[in-house]
Amino acid sequence: MNGDVLVIAHFCSDFDGKGNNRFNYLAELFADNDFSVELITSDFSHNKKMKREKDILLDLNYKVTLIEEPIYKNNVSLKRFYSHCTMAKNLKRYLKYRKRPNIIYCSVPSLDVAAAAAEYAKKNNIKFIIDIQDLWPEAFKMIFDFFVISDILFYRMKKKADYIYKSADEIVAVSKTYLKRALEVNSKVHEGKVVFLGTDLSKFDEAFINNKYRNKPENEVWIVYAGTLGYSYDLSCVFDAMEILKNKGVNNLKFIVMGDGPLKKKFEDYAESKKVNTLFTGRLPYNEMVGILGVCDIAVNPIRKGAAASIINKHGDYAAAGLPVINTQECMEYRNLVDDYKMGLNCNNNDAIDIGEKLMTLLKDSELRNRMGRNSRELAEQKFDRHKTYLEIIKS
Repeated sequence: MNGDVLVIAHFCSDFDGKGNNRFNYLAELFADNDFSVELITSDFSHNKKMKREKDILLDLNYKVTLIEEPIYKNNVSLKRFYSHCTMAKNLKRYLKYRKRPNIIYCSVPSLDVAAAAAEYAKKNNIKFIIDIQDLWPEAFKMIFDFFVISDILFYRMKKKADYIYKSADEIVAVSKTYLKRALEVNSKVHEGKVVFLGTDLSKFDEAFINNKYRNKPENEVWIVYAGTLGYSYDLSCVFDAMEILKNKGVNNLKFIVMGDGPLKKKFEDYAESKKVNTLFTGRLPYNEMVGILGVCDIAVNPIRKGAAASIINKHGDYAAAGLPVINTQECMEYRNLVDDYKMGLNCNNNDAIDIGEKLMTLLKDSELRNRMGRNSRELAEQKFDRHKTYLEIIKS
């Protein structure tokens, strides 16, 4: 690739250096490789649920354009879809008057914004590359399961997703699972590229050194979860497993839950009812999260049955921290990584007894735990290091 690259990404980190978003990183990487880069994103912070402060921009080597989007409070709401639709209309208005770029590199989802970008690229004969982060409407099916309304909504979303996938001249995806879905309807792209979300390991390691948590009691074993506290994640099953172990006399476990989301209060109440040792930190700046993650002992990846998630952010962070993983996720792509690298233990989905038994296996054998941790870090170095893997994107 060369020339003028327009990166369109509905969901980005704020531009204060505290995030770890793929598209903020890519915009900088394109610019470092002599591209003229503009990153278009929303003026609404999806994570913070508030408008971005436009005057808080670091000294960036690329241009940032914020497109107006109405505020919404809940991720699972019709108002969110209205907001997406409004942003797409505002994006179309902006693109109408912008100088035509050589290349559009567009995140998917959201579907409304990506569809607007696809339409503009097709009309103006611009190379259109998509980067698939999640599958919509598949990701919503376990949440919006209300019969006729959901059928209508999902049908329209699926048609829009198919249009975006068909329009792409090149396809990048964060997993084989997502790439396969797009290639099913795209006749132009023969292979596509899988580039895990990952993290920049040198920056991760630096963040850990500078932010390492230093008050962890020596006698405690810390289990950790980092991510969204939402409908796709089965933390309740982990609390049940901890209760089982507590009843067997295991009293040195502490569960560190880092993140926020619509089910935070529900999870807090459930943990309290089980009387298990749990700390909810809320959402933390990325570097602070890394400082805690790196001193934990075991990571959990408790994803509900039927969830559309494949290879996600927490997988790369757990691997970068060198943590063995207790995994309930059904996605075979990730389960195979766990088995192939011997970097954790796969469990039955929604099975607290099995989770408890696998946790006990790691608790009893510190050498196994350490070996799996080293294997996890090896996985990070081979598959999740953005400094190496994102060069494949530049070659698109």
